[in-house]
Amino acid sequence: MDRIERRGALKTRPSPDSRLDCVSTLEGRTGISPVRLRYVPDKLVMEPESFALYLKSLDGLAWDSLEETAMAILDDINNEVVARWTQITLCASDGRASDGDAGSHSVMVEDRQPKWDNSTLLSRLRRS
Repeated sequence: MDRIERRGALKTRPSPDSRLDCVSTLEGRTGISPVRLRYVPDKLVMEPESFALYLKSLDGLAWDSLEETAMAILDDINNEVVARWTQITLCASDGRASDGDAGSHSVMVEDRQPKWDNSTLLSRLRRS
């Protein structure tokens, strides 16, 4: 599956009010990791059901790393939704548990439109 086919699963609709900033959060799972998407919409918002379908489309693809997966998701969201601010978080267990430690690997990537800043809104988000 190429990038264009993968992005085709992401469906959007017009934002109810593109003058206001709000944070939308969608969560789902790929075969390797839970995925959380947080974004501040601009002109478009994502249809939640399409995010789940999009994540399923990633399952059959080979990724070299969690970082590569996170950056590909960010790139796809940036191209289809064109949000003011976007954050992707992935976390995967590495399977090397010892002494009760599950062992994990997390990646968080963010991007924003040039000149957009609403630090008051973003400061209210819990970092995890």
